[in-house]
Amino acid sequence: MSKQDFNDLLWFLAVARERSFTKAAAKLGIAQSTLSHTIKRLETRMGIRLLARTTRSVGLTEAGARLRQSLAPRIEEIEEDIAALMAFRDKPSGSIRITLSDHALATAVWPKLRPVLKDYPDIKLEFSLDTGFRNIVEDGFEAGIRLGESVEKDMIAVRIGPDWRLVAVASPGYFSAHPAPRHPKDLVRHNCINMRQSTGGGRYAWEFAKGGQELRVRVDGQLTFNNSYAMIDAALNGYGIAYVPENIVADHIRSGELVLALDDWSPLFDGYFIYYPSKRQNSAAFKVVVDALRHRSS
Repeated sequence: MSKQDFNDLLWFLAVARERSFTKAAAKLGIAQSTLSHTIKRLETRMGIRLLARTTRSVGLTEAGARLRQSLAPRIEEIEEDIAALMAFRDKPSGSIRITLSDHALATAVWPKLRPVLKDYPDIKLEFSLDTGFRNIVEDGFEAGIRLGESVEKDMIAVRIGPDWRLVAVASPGYFSAHPAPRHPKDLVRHNCINMRQSTGGGRYAWEFAKGGQELRVRVDGQLTFNNSYAMIDAALNGYGIAYVPENIVADHIRSGELVLALDDWSPLFDGYFIYYPSKRQNSAAFKVVVDALRHRSS
């Protein structure tokens, strides 16, 4: 039978279930005459009568009953499979790969996802930690998380955290041996703990701003890391000045383990955003993640 004949079989089942052309046509959303013509065409093609029509009712012939008995379970199984697939489409499940920095994961992502994921055991997340800029489409990521100023313009971007700033910190012991800098240019005379960027392998030039003046200072020192937390540990142990996110050293500053320098030169940066291609059709799982991360001002 040709492909269009399967519709004829489905329409036959509708009549067989309702025992009425009028009711079946109404459920199918077609004209009764169209339904009647289709069933006659099916009977002609098969060379056998399927329905026994009277002026008051529609019954099944022996052949019609056998055809219904054969078709109905198979069609119901297909309908159940389709319904299950539709439910899978709406069920938050599947794998999501995200590229982000260690700081973004620790401060803006994991604290929000940790309580949510327990309610969605079928969502699988993979985090790739780096400080560079990845092409999320070419590298197979569903999304990336970066500062707002770094997100490409053709991406959809959703803010997931407030603005924050980098601060220069060192241990009290270091500053007792090396007077704290009063101007960013003074850093060239200090032992500074560098950050190596993944993209291009260059070291991060420390950015400062005050009164409309912006400075980028390339510092030098004994140690270079590509991880903020390793930089903090080195600073705590007196190895020099680190330029790190304020929100992960705030406790160390309050306790006196680290001392803040160049406070008035530390500018605010755009907070973190999750970004993804504007043309992608997002899964239910991806929507759960984005909604959980979305920044809500208090």
